[in-house]
Amino acid sequence: MSFPNMMANFLKQGFQHLSKGNMKNPPKILLGFMIIPVRNISYLEVSKNMSLLSTEKKTTTIKDLRLEEPQEKPLVVMLAWLMARKKHTEKYADIWLQKGFDVLCVNVNPWQFLWPVKGTQMVAAQILKFLDENKSYSPTILYGFSVGGYLWGEVMVQMAHDMDRYQHILDRMVGQVWDSAADVTEIHKGVPPAVFPRNKVMAAALQKYILYHMKTFDKVATTHYVRSSQMFHTNMARAPALFLLSKTDPIGTESSNQRVRENWESMGMKVEWKVFEKSPHVGHYRKYPKEYVAEIHGFLKSINLNKQMEKEADKMEVKQ
Repeated sequence: MSFPNMMANFLKQGFQHLSKGNMKNPPKILLGFMIIPVRNISYLEVSKNMSLLSTEKKTTTIKDLRLEEPQEKPLVVMLAWLMARKKHTEKYADIWLQKGFDVLCVNVNPWQFLWPVKGTQMVAAQILKFLDENKSYSPTILYGFSVGGYLWGEVMVQMAHDMDRYQHILDRMVGQVWDSAADVTEIHKGVPPAVFPRNKVMAAALQKYILYHMKTFDKVATTHYVRSSQMFHTNMARAPALFLLSKTDPIGTESSNQRVRENWESMGMKVEWKVFEKSPHVGHYRKYPKEYVAEIHGFLKSINLNKQMEKEADKMEVKQ
């Protein structure tokens, strides 16, 4: 195995380790998840990286990312964290399903993240095409985790090439929620200590590899990370935003999120801000479930969607 492939595999294992929570008492965390009720969820596979979640069984078929029967419902585009497990993303999706939304859940793996031209950019193209082809999904909310901000940046890079065609996607967006948003240009600082909190040698090795990868593969990786980061900071989606973060998150740091917040507010965007006292990366909902959900419901109310979604949820209950 070549050195780049060996180290890429090492990084993949690191992300797998990180995705398991890397906490002192994981059983309690999992129990915290289990007490949160999740209703029956219907899955429609859109592509290898995208699934459409709903409380209603989808009888329609999908061809070339287009649903044959238009779905006149609100939609959440959920950009999941690396190595996200289905049973965990369902918990987050259920927050929105209970409000009458359908949820388009998007996952990328470490290989796709490391090699964006043949990885994340192809997934970004699928997201863009799905939203373009299924115009009846409205209103739309973005719900991104960790490197989901980077993935949305890749979507905007492609969108910028033909704004006449894609402006309707931005027009349908009424809100965006960012949980543990991570700036990919700084992952070498935050990821290693989070992956190996008790092993400084392994953390240092992982940091060296990330820096090596970003330097060696500048044209096929780092250049795209930087461009996406720039697009995220100058977000084309000007809908109101809610940031959910933690003082103790070494990856989606408060300082990096604050820079994004300042940029967005300077453009006239409305930004709501919630900093949890002590929760891990992408772990705020697990540690503070009631407070987390209350923040999202309050955000929906602030953008005048809460009552509308409650009506949709009531209709859904009647149908069932």
